[in-house]
Amino acid sequence: MSTVAYIQDSEFDSVLTYEGPVVVDFTAPWCGPCRKIAPLMEQLAEDYKDRAQVVKIDIDANKETAKKYSIRSIPAVLIFKGGEVVETIVGVAKYEKFTAALDQQL
Repeated sequence: MSTVAYIQDSEFDSVLTYEGPVVVDFTAPWCGPCRKIAPLMEQLAEDYKDRAQVVKIDIDANKETAKKYSIRSIPAVLIFKGGEVVETIVGVAKYEKFTAALDQQL
């Protein structure tokens, strides 16, 4: 069972009101590299479940948010704190890169 929820453009701003860091995985069903990092996002959600929020957004279905954050290539993982982007990781990365970026925000 997936622990990382997909959100829509309409929910995006309310997700960013979370008091801790918010990890947003910009993805698409047809994206092979996105499928590679999907288990890492699941692991991140599990390991940081009480300290951070991890969500996914399908860029095909939610073009407005992808455009707002200038998402040009995926996977793109943006980490938000206080509603602002504090870290951007584009492409396939090791789990440690995501945890290191997240740990800096905790």
